[in-house]
Amino acid sequence: MKKIIWALPAAAMLAACGSNSANTASQIKIVGSSTVYPFTTAMAEAFQKANPGTSVIVESTGTGAGMKLFCAGVGQNYPDIVDASRAMKRSEYDNCAKAGAKQIIEVPIGIDGLTLIESNKAQPLKLTVADIYKALAANPFGKGPNKAQTWRDVNPALPPVKIRVLGPPPTSGTRDSLADLILTKGCESDPAMVALKKSDEPRHKDVCTKIREDGAYVEAGENDNLLVQKVEADSGTLGVLGYSYLEQNADKIRPVELGGVLPTEETIQSLSYPGARKLYLYVKGEHVAAKPAIAKFLALYSQNWGKGGLLEKRGLVPFAAADASAATAQAAALKPLDPATLK
Repeated sequence: MKKIIWALPAAAMLAACGSNSANTASQIKIVGSSTVYPFTTAMAEAFQKANPGTSVIVESTGTGAGMKLFCAGVGQNYPDIVDASRAMKRSEYDNCAKAGAKQIIEVPIGIDGLTLIESNKAQPLKLTVADIYKALAANPFGKGPNKAQTWRDVNPALPPVKIRVLGPPPTSGTRDSLADLILTKGCESDPAMVALKKSDEPRHKDVCTKIREDGAYVEAGENDNLLVQKVEADSGTLGVLGYSYLEQNADKIRPVELGGVLPTEETIQSLSYPGARKLYLYVKGEHVAAKPAIAKFLALYSQNWGKGGLLEKRGLVPFAAADASAATAQAAALKPLDPATLK
């Protein structure tokens, strides 16, 4: 994909974006993932202190809703950046392109661990991805509606505690990660489900990722701090959120062991923890030439996502050596992605 956008002068880009106002170039609008939100907010605060003439507006909308806003058009009325707790989908890129945003830049920022949490007051629960799938799937292994009421119903080795999991809504990238990293893996513990993916992929997706709606799983919105409070208050309830919230609330909650592995910076960075996932920023190339502040903001971000940086202190897990170098290079080069690489 040619980077013809960089050849246009900023004034022309501002006009193309629907404004000739200098104020447009001094404001960065960001929407998206609630998981990435605290990291981007920290960077927004640091950036505004260093650049008092620029305002950075960050809104937590969830990844899916953020992608819709981001891909709705080009210009001052649309976000410059979207935070994402999963990779952009090809369908989302196509929506962006239809609306005129054809120069989409992907910037990986680090790794997160999709974490199941429980109250520190609860008896420790040790689960597998298969246990979680059997507990939450609407139609486990395609054999009929889920009737499990307690964790013992899905695994005789587990306690007779009522299944109640608070988690993100469908618009959240964390919900997508729950489906991809946990539910699908649990579903495919049955070889018949692996075969089903080859023979009938839509059916496989429905059986493996559709969550029951009878109260065992409760959509808790995009406010992860509120989710932590609810889990802490109810020792029988589990929650689903990002690793950084676990670290920030260790006095109230703890992680649930998955397949014998607890989420730590080491297990997430090595990807040995089942819920490990990359986090991203997606940027409109059409806006970068019009707003030099965007490139400066991304440069500051990359300076703080490494080992010992501000973002690690906030709970972001840094990439290992090779991935770290690639991410830093991309934050400087801002090379548009190839849509053929998207799923």
